[in-house]
Amino acid sequence: MDNNTFHHALKIREDLCIGCSHCMNVCPTEAIRVKNGKSVLIAEKCIDCGECFRVCPVSAIIIDHDDFNRIFDYKYRVALIPSVFTGQFPDEISEKQIHSVMMELGFTHIYEVENGVEILVDAINKYAEQNPVQRPLISSFCPAVIRLIQVKFPSLVDNIIRVKPPLDISAGFIIREFAGSGIPAEEVGIFYVTPCAAKIAAIKDPVGESSSSISGVINMDFLFSKVLRQVKQKKSDTCAIPTSGELTARATCWTLTNGEASQLSGRCLAIDEIHNVIEFLEKIENEELNDIDYLELRACDESCAGGVLTTSNRFLTADRLRNRATNRDKAPVQKHPEGFRDISSEKQFLEDNISIDPIKPRSILMLDENMAEAMKKMDRVNRIMMLLPMVDCGICGAPSCQALAQDIVQNNAKIHQCIFIQKILEQKGEMSLEEGVSVMQDIWGFSKTNKYRDLKGI
Repeated sequence: MDNNTFHHALKIREDLCIGCSHCMNVCPTEAIRVKNGKSVLIAEKCIDCGECFRVCPVSAIIIDHDDFNRIFDYKYRVALIPSVFTGQFPDEISEKQIHSVMMELGFTHIYEVENGVEILVDAINKYAEQNPVQRPLISSFCPAVIRLIQVKFPSLVDNIIRVKPPLDISAGFIIREFAGSGIPAEEVGIFYVTPCAAKIAAIKDPVGESSSSISGVINMDFLFSKVLRQVKQKKSDTCAIPTSGELTARATCWTLTNGEASQLSGRCLAIDEIHNVIEFLEKIENEELNDIDYLELRACDESCAGGVLTTSNRFLTADRLRNRATNRDKAPVQKHPEGFRDISSEKQFLEDNISIDPIKPRSILMLDENMAEAMKKMDRVNRIMMLLPMVDCGICGAPSCQALAQDIVQNNAKIHQCIFIQKILEQKGEMSLEEGVSVMQDIWGFSKTNKYRDLKGI
């Protein structure tokens, strides 16, 4: 992977895009521009948070995930599911029904991601004890937040705890289990059912690790629809399901807002929704807050329950999971001969392999690798911004005047793309009306601008 870019799960279909700029306006890292009537993604700025996916009115933004039939490339097919997946289903549909249908669809094993929490809690507390100076510590759970810090708050990368999230811990345990049974690794496929685009990107291009143990990623929305349809047709729960038993209460709620922070020592805060996260990180970076021990930061509202690939209402999902945590079925879980052991059986091994490498910044604010040249460019950005109206109208094809100024300095835009500047140049006779129209066509496309040429009778 290129050192300056990430793998991206989010893709823009140019053939469907209408250049409405909704995506550009909501992007928290200003990673989208409009050129020739189409949205264009700036790869090094995108964090795969999925905000653009949420607002696109024509479904021109898609999420690139693995084909479901890839599971059949493996003899042993493990569905690694987060608790929010079962939380998508109505209360009358049991976990056993859901898992049974998944087995009928082709999986040989079902394993819940949050089993890894039982290893993670102790690891985080130990990390905090061993790093008493660095505060606040920031959770490594949400890959969109990690990328956000890398590109927008690079000074805070060292605050991210260098331990694996539950997903990677559980995957490591599964591999260990099969290896202990003498099953070759190439026969085992581990497929994560994802509620968001960022986790797809993180699996394809991990941060802090050279590669992922996950074989593929399945769109949660797709699998939910597939399972729900079959459950409604056949209310069967007779299938013997390989399982490790019920999740603990804290593990069940870990993926929800405050599910992580509530389990740790010290002053721990939970912040969700990407713009709230940005606002809070700005306060941390500006040293406005200095008495916080731990930050649980999640890009989505209601954390994973509000992921862009979830179907159910996020508040209902969260409620179902909290009910599951407090009112769980005490009946013995049906065991399967090929079921996994309790994850605690490999606690020492998993703790010994829980660390990740230092996370490197990838600042979008760095205008040049040469510091002296970067300072010159920043000075020019500031001078250009003094000329711009600072109304952030977006007509220039950039989300803000500052973004346009940076694009100009990087030779990716011209100052006359600003409609205010255009009018001044026209008034001074330095730009014709036709030239101004041509500039607008380059940004918004011929069809969108041409319809305004004849306004008689309006």
